[in-house]
This record gives sequence, C-alpha cells and structure tokens, in this order.
Amino acid sequence: MKRLFQIILLLLSVSTFAQDLAVLSQKKQSEVIDQWLGERLETVMPELMDRTGIDMWLVISREYNEDPIIKTLLPSTWLAARRRTILLMYKAGPQAQVEKLAVARYDVGTKFKKAWNPEEQPNQWKRLVELIKERNPENIGINLSKDFGHADGLNHTEYELLLDNLPASFQKKLTSAEDLAVGWLETRTASEMATYKHIQSIAHDIIQEGLSEEVITPGVTSTTDVVWWYRDRIKELGLETWFHPTVDIQRSSAESKEHLRTFDNHPKPEIIRPGDVLHIDFGITYLRLNTDTQQLAYVLKADEKEVPQYLVDALSVGNRLQDILTTNFKTGRTGNEILKAARTQMKAEGINGTIYTHPMGYHGHAAGPTIGMWDNQGKVPGSGEYQLYTNTVYAIELNAEVYLEEWQKPVRIMLEEGAHYDGDKVVYLNGRQKEFLTIPRQKSYLNE
Repeated sequence: MKRLFQIILLLLSVSTFAQDLAVLSQKKQSEVIDQWLGERLETVMPELMDRTGIDMWLVISREYNEDPIIKTLLPSTWLAARRRTILLMYKAGPQAQVEKLAVARYDVGTKFKKAWNPEEQPNQWKRLVELIKERNPENIGINLSKDFGHADGLNHTEYELLLDNLPASFQKKLTSAEDLAVGWLETRTASEMATYKHIQSIAHDIIQEGLSEEVITPGVTSTTDVVWWYRDRIKELGLETWFHPTVDIQRSSAESKEHLRTFDNHPKPEIIRPGDVLHIDFGITYLRLNTDTQQLAYVLKADEKEVPQYLVDALSVGNRLQDILTTNFKTGRTGNEILKAARTQMKAEGINGTIYTHPMGYHGHAAGPTIGMWDNQGKVPGSGEYQLYTNTVYAIELNAEVYLEEWQKPVRIMLEEGAHYDGDKVVYLNGRQKEFLTIPRQKSYLNE
C-alpha cells in the first residue's frame, strides 16, 4: 500500500504541469545569459559597428537609473549599474575585433575589463577622455534618439558632464548611436533562436493551463480571478512578466459591447459563462527574452461538444490575415511599407482588420520596425520608417473583425504570436493558434 501511495504521488507531481521541470535554476539561467552575452559581443557587435559606421560606442549609466542598453551588456549577476558605470566599445577597422573596456572601479563581468584606476587618475571623466584620445575614433556614438526610447538612455546629467569634460575637437565627433543600439537590441543569434521556441512553448503551456477547467469554473470564476492566477503561476515557476495580463470576454448578448472597446480602456471584470469567447493577452520574461501572446478560448454550453462552426470560420479569417501580413515581410522594407502592402491585400480580400505588429526580444515592445498601431493604420513616424533586417523576432499582432449572423454583431479575432524573420520567411516560434481552446477540454472517451 505504501508503494502504491508513492506511485500515485509521483504521477500527480508529473501531471500537474510538465513545464515545472523545464524552467532552469537561477544558477543555470545565469550561465546561459553570460554565454549568450559573450557570443553576441564577439559576433553581433562587430558586424553592427561595421554596418552602422560607428567605431566607438559609449554607454553611460548611474546605479538605478540605467540606460536600457546597458542592462543588456551587464553580466547576469549585475542587477544594476554600480555607481557610475561607463562601457566603451571600440573597433579600429573592418578587420579589427571590438575592444571592450569598463571605465569603472571594477571589471564588468568577464568581457569588459577595468580601464580606470582611481589611485592613478581620481577623475573618472578625465580617464574616459584619456582613453578616447588614445584611440582617436572617427566618431563616437552615444545613446540619443528621438524615435526609439530604447536608444535614448543617456540622461541629461551624464550628457552634460560628458560635454564638460570632452575637448571641443572630440565633441564634434559625437553622433547618435540609434541604428547601432536598435540593431544590437533586435538582432538574435543562433543560440538565442535555438531556445526562443522553448521560451514560447512555456508561455503557450501556461496560457492553456489557465484557460481550462483546472482554473475556470463557469458561473463562478471571474476574468480577474484568471488574471491573478496567471500572475501567481508565473511567480511559482520562477519566471517574470513584463506586463499585467488581460483576460476579457466577448459574448452574443446585445448588452455585450466588447467589440467596440478601444485598447486604451481595460475590460471590466466579469463572471465567465458558457458560450463566452475568452481572449487573453499574456507575456513572460525568461533568459532576458520576452514573449507576447494573445489567444482565444470558448466556453462550451451544456449541449455542445465542439466550438460552433461560425466561430471556427471567424478564426480562419484571423489566420488568413496573419498570412497576408507575414508574406509581405521583405528585407529592407520599412514597417510602414510592410503595413501598406498588407492592408492593400487585406482590403482586396474583403477582410476588415487592424494590424499592430511590433519587434520583440530584450523587450516585449522592442526596438525595430513598427508595423502599424491599433490607433494608427497609416504611416507611423520614426519607428515605422525603420527597415526590416534578418535574424529578428516579432509579435505578429492583429485582429480581424468578423460579422456573425448568429450574434447579430461582429466578433474580434484578436491574435498575437511570436515569430522569427530569417531573411527569407517568417517562422512562428512555436506555431500559432488555429483552433479555439475549449473549456472544458473535450474527453474523447465521454460519448453518448
């Protein structure tokens, strides 16, 4: 009997959630992050410095007021900059390696070697100027940008101090590092892409667990209950989220006006009922990479064993809009050009849709080409003019509004899935939703 009890406990522990075993320990995560950072500095950084024509890049931050870029350059065990941390990257020519120095009291990890000894030169800024003079770069990239907040991390005080200490001849060499910063943030390595599918699969599994009878009791559970279940589940798994999840309802009743809600208004908490279409917006952060996913579920009525065909057909319209968008990804096109081409094709096929796709990677709403916004389906200034590059990742985010005779109003098919652009085609990181999740899941052995 004791042995049987042990077996039952083992089976229960395995069946709860397979991904419990798939999230790495904190120590292992640290090792992976540092390995990836080393690879990126040796491969991505020199290519981008050549591409953008910047031979020296300064990234300057003070503790707890970090530049978004410096957070991606710090080793995994540094959770913030220390005092004032200045990182200097210099590439002397096309064939040269990138020199990586820390104008700081410490080595910054194993890649940025300490280049300042306060006993020899007490002034940190004067030491920085010495290093610049020794290398005499043609230009000096700093993180100033009007189009990308991610690339605009040099704060006013640090900028003023830099100008106060830098000779006029070198001040003339200062230039925006916007293209270099965005390229650094958006470009993914082979190692990162090998793992991104796994990260997306974890997000998918958490979504499916929450949109199931394991969490939802129709007539009892509210959308807010589900949202906070997700927050607790993410913490339980040792993961993080970069935004508060959303769960909302569309239903056939005339009182439900969900299809008219704009995305700047959060949905009101509601009790989940049979016949509801549930929509979730959900993202996790793991190994410094982010997911951003929207999926749909249907709560079966007592006399239903499958999702009504009219909803199945509506979902297929959303999938078709995804196809239209992703086939218009072409290297060198701007976000605005991709949007215009996709919308032209969408309208020709009679689809009423809205496209608001964005880059994804170190940030959930990341740097790179913006492809439409929910409140702007025309040209997006600034980030919409940025070009599409290879080895980049996107949240393919959009909705198709489909009129349902059965409801006498439209349903919004709101979808979002992570995908990789490899220079030739768009590949979903872990597939995409092509069927509604059902609550409860149908058991094949339960037949009339």
